[in-house]
Amino acid sequence: MIESNRIEFKRELTRELDLEKEVIAFLNYREGGIIYIGVDDNGNPVGVKDIDSDMLTVKNRIRDSIMPTPMGLFDVTVERIDEIPVIKVFVASGTEKPYYKKQYGLSPKGCFLRVGTAAEPMTQHQIDDLYTHRVHNSLKNVISPRQDLTFAQLRIYYAEKGMQLNDNFLRSLDLLTDEGKLNYVAYLLADENGNSMKLAKYAGTDRYELISNNEYGYCCLLTATQKILDKLDVENQVSSVITPTGRIDTPQWDRIAIREAVINAVVHNDYVYGAPAKIELFSDHLEITSIGRIPQGLSMEDFFNGVSLPRNRELMRVFRDVEVVEALGSGMQRIMRKYSKENFEFGDNYVRLIVPYNWKEDQKKVTEEVTVGVTEGVTEGVTEGVTEGVTDTTSDKLLRLINANPSITIPRMMNALSMSDSGIRKVLRNLQAKGVLRRVDGRSKGHWEIIK
Repeated sequence: MIESNRIEFKRELTRELDLEKEVIAFLNYREGGIIYIGVDDNGNPVGVKDIDSDMLTVKNRIRDSIMPTPMGLFDVTVERIDEIPVIKVFVASGTEKPYYKKQYGLSPKGCFLRVGTAAEPMTQHQIDDLYTHRVHNSLKNVISPRQDLTFAQLRIYYAEKGMQLNDNFLRSLDLLTDEGKLNYVAYLLADENGNSMKLAKYAGTDRYELISNNEYGYCCLLTATQKILDKLDVENQVSSVITPTGRIDTPQWDRIAIREAVINAVVHNDYVYGAPAKIELFSDHLEITSIGRIPQGLSMEDFFNGVSLPRNRELMRVFRDVEVVEALGSGMQRIMRKYSKENFEFGDNYVRLIVPYNWKEDQKKVTEEVTVGVTEGVTEGVTEGVTEGVTDTTSDKLLRLINANPSITIPRMMNALSMSDSGIRKVLRNLQAKGVLRRVDGRSKGHWEIIK
């Protein structure tokens, strides 16, 4: 590795290291960047003395020393380089530039910008210009239409990750405006709100014949997102091809990539327009649409390279806290492993991912491979009838849900399959009786296990 405009090396974390300056420079830079601690100037990993303690120190220094708050714009993780663990600090480009050191304020001593491979002080003219163009119309500054909000669901999500929200959580999570009123981020994360995402299903390849139009929302955005993901796991039917060497199963779409696309659409949706993200299923493809164009300052190349410029950093911070988002900038990388630039459509006020189903293409490929691989001793016509029909029973749907999330609860099964409690339990009993499924470690803290 070598240092560049987006990569900075630091041999060790010391009090003398001006870590805040480097982070501020990347926050103010249009592409953000990455700081490696435990790597020398030549790019060789040397490790750190106490990685857990140093990671905590890094988080605290960034959180406590920089304004506006960078929470939701940075991520501190461990990365192994040549099997040596080092600290990786991922910093996204901020939307409230200029960022600065608290102790020096909006001055050349407090504001920095990445120039080449160095963090340079900004001129007062640069600072004033950025401050003039600062985005004021962020969700943080939009007052919630309701002020009688409760957050029981949000507390549960944090508790499940071992974190307890204290009495000051509204302020620490940026759920208040500068005047102390609940903001629109709080509204989206509240137990009850007017936001609802739609998952529509059509009979054909266009929007002419609507089969179903399910709404997921009016609740905490985290809960609504999970319901959408559960429903997509149910809808992700599997096509099977029998070959001389065994059975090959192909889902309609790649679950990991589509999961990331849905989460990106939700977190980066421009809620100022009043419209949520939407998911549409057609007979031959699916579409995931996020309202709002690419954020200003982010080029098309940056977008596809996974450069992170969170439109709603407060939402991003919460989704990251509860581990719905694994790491900043990682979502687009997972999408692009399976799909290409040609799958994206950009409108004046939306970004859309269009994904053709895998079946026809993959079955054709498998059949061709089988044909080529047939040995001389195999009877002619071995490829005839290799494609089985799509199995889509209730049991299959339930098993797909469990395979995607072994800890899934019965209420979530009921919601995803639109079935009653007794109906779900009956299917579960049948699967257990057939030896296909078993429960491990009891009811409360256990999980389901599919027996191969």
